[in-house]
Amino acid sequence: MIKKMTAEDRTDYIRFATEFYNSLAVDKSVPREHFENGFDEIMRSDELVQGYMLVYGGVNAGYCITMKNYSIEAGGIVIWIDELFVLPEYRSKGLGREMFDYIERHGDKNLRRIRLEVEEENAGAVKLYKKLGFVKAPYDGMWKDITP
Repeated sequence: MIKKMTAEDRTDYIRFATEFYNSLAVDKSVPREHFENGFDEIMRSDELVQGYMLVYGGVNAGYCITMKNYSIEAGGIVIWIDELFVLPEYRSKGLGREMFDYIERHGDKNLRRIRLEVEEENAGAVKLYKKLGFVKAPYDGMWKDITP
């Protein structure tokens, strides 16, 4: 089951996000403060960022963070999967697939693309994404961090 995050999910989210950012799925760790601030933003409004819990057998088994924007290139709404994590003991139980189905069913009527990033070392995730129809983007991304 997929459900929107609530205030009661804070502890699980921070625990899961900490595990995610200390795994092979990402290339660097993130300060706990970022998780706390991110959760506060999710609770404030879903305008910029949306948070979901992936539930299995009544237990929070993972989470997903998405963001939404409009893309001229895609011709409509793009949902960006910023984070998707499932606890190891709940992997291969269909939760990832269920999350993507949820996004497509409950996303904006003008949804035209789902984007994500994945480390090639995260073979299980790469396999799932390819099975779901994701293709490698034909370009590399860049960014610039702004220090407050």
